[in-house]
Amino acid sequence: MTTGPGDTAPRVRVVLADDEALLRAGLRTVLQARGTIVVVGEAADGDEMLAAVDETSPDVVLADVQMPGRDGLSALRVLCARPDAPPAAVLTTFDLDDYVAEALRIGVQGFLLKDAEPDALIRAVLDLAAGGAVLDPRVAARLLPRLAGSAPAPSPPSDLTLREGQVLKLLAAGNSNASIGDCLGLAEATVKKYVSALLIKLGAENRVQAALIAQSWGP
Repeated sequence: MTTGPGDTAPRVRVVLADDEALLRAGLRTVLQARGTIVVVGEAADGDEMLAAVDETSPDVVLADVQMPGRDGLSALRVLCARPDAPPAAVLTTFDLDDYVAEALRIGVQGFLLKDAEPDALIRAVLDLAAGGAVLDPRVAARLLPRLAGSAPAPSPPSDLTLREGQVLKLLAAGNSNASIGDCLGLAEATVKKYVSALLIKLGAENRVQAALIAQSWGP
């Protein structure tokens, strides 16, 4: 994160990848409107996105899935395989289940539609930077059955402890480990252990899938 002249709070650094320059300009304006986010790099294709990440070391990457040359999913697959990869989310007009499922399979932490409300987009970026996971609710309800390779539990596992249930509920709401720890009075390292145990019990590959499984159980 970075600070601007006279700032005391760090700003979240974002790389934005989309092949439409006008749309990038609009998204940049929305993201930077409150001064909590700064777009440090832009890209029109997947190769430019990877180069921008290398050059700017962002806190969050937002990428369209369909771009000329190397597309967004291909570039995100490369990015997410890195051990030090920043949180990444797909940002697109395409709410097709196949795109979402593939994005989550490769380790993307969120899926957002381009017509999201400005406040929702800003909040999503801040949540991603804090280690949370975000998924547009219009997509979440359709996604779970399409997650190939996962076997989500049809109901809460019988061995789910009370504390694990509390952690899972907060995780499903998109909270980061630090935020979960604050809510439950737990150290962040302890929350990480709970999350790891939950992924095993739920048969989930990542925290986004765990959140989707929990959401499928209903209130």
